[in-house]
Amino acid sequence: MSISKERKAELVAEFGKDGADSGSSAVQVAILTDRILYLTDHMKTHKKDFASRRGLLKMVGQRRHHLDYIRKRNEAAYKDLIAKLGLRR
Repeated sequence: MSISKERKAELVAEFGKDGADSGSSAVQVAILTDRILYLTDHMKTHKKDFASRRGLLKMVGQRRHHLDYIRKRNEAAYKDLIAKLGLRR
């Protein structure tokens, strides 16, 4: 399932620079985190859904690349972002 328009707008407003900033890495990480949390719960009940598992692993990799990019550019923004999202590291 994809993220709803309302939820995406909330994430853009919270993590973006302005209301139309849906492409920045911080917003992309927030959106991917929301989708990853949904799929993680899905995988707990549907253990043999290997197509969703593959998609989940791809999303985790994409989020990792975005986080590495943010950390390389601005360490303080990286630490703030992972604290807001509750990510380990």
